[in-house]
Amino acid sequence: MLIKGRLSTDDLDEKVEKEEIETVIVAFSDHYGRLMGKRYDAEFFLESVLDSGSHACDYLLTTDMEMEPVPGYEFANWELGYGDFHLVPDLRTLREASWLSKTAIVLCDVHDEKTHTPVEIAPRSILNRQIKRFTDQEYHPFAATELEYYLFENDYRSVYENSDKELTPAGWYLEDYHILQGSRVEEFTADARRHLKHSGVPVENSKGEWGLGQHELNVQYAEAGEMADRHVIYKQCLKELADQMGISVTFMAKFHEDRAGSSCHTHVSIFKNGDNIFEGDEDYGPLKASKEFGWFLGGWIKYVPDVMVFYAPTINSYKRFVDESWAPTRLAWSRDNRTAGFRIVGNGKNLRIECRIPGADCNPYLSIAASLACGLKGINDKIDPPECFVGDVYAAKHLDHVPKSLPRALAIFKESDFALETFGEKVVEHYSHFFQKEIEAYERQVSDWERKRYFERI
Repeated sequence: MLIKGRLSTDDLDEKVEKEEIETVIVAFSDHYGRLMGKRYDAEFFLESVLDSGSHACDYLLTTDMEMEPVPGYEFANWELGYGDFHLVPDLRTLREASWLSKTAIVLCDVHDEKTHTPVEIAPRSILNRQIKRFTDQEYHPFAATELEYYLFENDYRSVYENSDKELTPAGWYLEDYHILQGSRVEEFTADARRHLKHSGVPVENSKGEWGLGQHELNVQYAEAGEMADRHVIYKQCLKELADQMGISVTFMAKFHEDRAGSSCHTHVSIFKNGDNIFEGDEDYGPLKASKEFGWFLGGWIKYVPDVMVFYAPTINSYKRFVDESWAPTRLAWSRDNRTAGFRIVGNGKNLRIECRIPGADCNPYLSIAASLACGLKGINDKIDPPECFVGDVYAAKHLDHVPKSLPRALAIFKESDFALETFGEKVVEHYSHFFQKEIEAYERQVSDWERKRYFERI
């Protein structure tokens, strides 16, 4: 299927010749899922970068949110001199960046400068490795990520400089599925749909969500690696589009204690020889599906605690897991039940598993990699799922709760034999250090809540 906005190298060459493309962004994902890289003159890209790739400082996979070098990583540090790694453009991802003037973008794999092999701890490398484990068994994983976000009338600069001030939502009542309220922000949303569509990210729909000023824009499902690429392009597009319009959008998991959280519901199905392997005649409560479906679901549920850091990567992430808030709080599966952490939807070739645990703040390469790894472990070890839950999962206090904090999730990840076996020692050590530093950065801060609560009355 021809996807609008996607470019072959011949397409790019022609557009550069006609001066329709003047800039090529060469980018990769950091730990947080942010795009890092360089902007190249398009002619220079064609002459040099297309075949030889680019380079960037390896500190970019050891930095914090503020771009400060963080000590304690083995991968890159002051003692090693913070050298370069090699950015290898994946030309399958070459596309126009429709929301930017005369610009194309290509996503890169991160390779070691000396060995010319993928850097093991790079997020895209982690996902590629899990996908290869599937293809080695002739499985082809497909995924879709449903991102929710909040839209505000405030611009990013004013939000940053006046972080203690109230934000003004783009809407003044809850607008879940509400067409009238959604029409009031259609200038932004229509632009987002159009630019994504013309940037190689096919769009399905958009809708108002349950929070005040909250929205969801869904793109079409794809092979797992392609879906992660679409996800990071989506977030980059919406943030930059909002910035251009003098407004702001946030993908925080929980931007306010009184507002609904923002999720990244993740749908997965597995194909083999063109068929969805989840189709079958085995009985799973109200559902008929294959044994592979049951095993994949069983493994995915069982190992959620082991990989929770990849679904909920920040301190803020865990504030989303509140009963009766549409966010899942317990480990259970059900048929089309939004109180469950795992919701089974679709029929026949469309049968798929929706995991409702990841937040909108997740890095899609890490989140999808974790999901696939858990499911494949389930298939290989033939892990049966628990019984289908019927009713209100929030009220089922006997069910296991998802890890309730980043420190708790990190402790499980560090001690997990599954994580070590699946991702390898270097990845576990690297990300354990990353999440620990995220915790320490939070613990050093004195919040507005603390000042308001204790300044006078303690």
